[in-house]
Amino acid sequence: MSHETALDVENALRAFSHPDKVKAYEWFFKTGPGQYGEGDVFIGVRVPENRSVAKRFRNIGEAEITELTHSPIHELRQCGLFILVDKFKRAKTESARKEHFDHYMHLVYEGRVNNWDLVDATAPYLGAWLIGRADALGLMSSLAASEKLWERRVGMIFTFAFIRAGELEPTFEIAKQLLGDKHDLMHKAVGWMLREAGKKDLEALRAFLREFTPVMPRTALRYAIEKMDETERKMWMTIPRA
Repeated sequence: MSHETALDVENALRAFSHPDKVKAYEWFFKTGPGQYGEGDVFIGVRVPENRSVAKRFRNIGEAEITELTHSPIHELRQCGLFILVDKFKRAKTESARKEHFDHYMHLVYEGRVNNWDLVDATAPYLGAWLIGRADALGLMSSLAASEKLWERRVGMIFTFAFIRAGELEPTFEIAKQLLGDKHDLMHKAVGWMLREAGKKDLEALRAFLREFTPVMPRTALRYAIEKMDETERKMWMTIPRA
């Protein structure tokens, strides 16, 4: 195991800091009062640079990952999560994979996976642990029912792992559960996963849309039909709203 520390990772990240980008990141990730990323702190590290640091420190221990993800600095949390995903992908045993998945869920419930980019860079990969497990849909449904935005998004984006494995039903089930969600970020997540499911089975997506288009948020519908041809997109968008 590496003897490098979370502070070593932080110093490496700070070497890539672009102070001129901080304001733009604060605006893009909505850190203002009352916004979904309120109070988040940025140092201006680009994602490719962050990934390069994560690769360099891929062998740090679980305690160092936890320390990184408890940082108030967005890019440190991001780097810790990149490393955790990498460890999960490289794990050779089921027990190791479970350990990394459980670590991730602990961070989710602690509120450390707390912006859409952090969810989207992790849940599609860690969700692979759930494939074939009897309690998988129950966990995703429980997350989707949470009062916490990021837990709901994790619940939806976990289904991406199932889509990649050719299992589409979890996506349709969790999407159905979230159709009444009030947050635009969830409308986008639902639509995105429906679109990805449609890439695997367009008729299955059409069947879902025939039943639920009248009650779908417009943003979710636009995302879901994005890859269809223009004529079909117009048809779905003109279906009367409930």
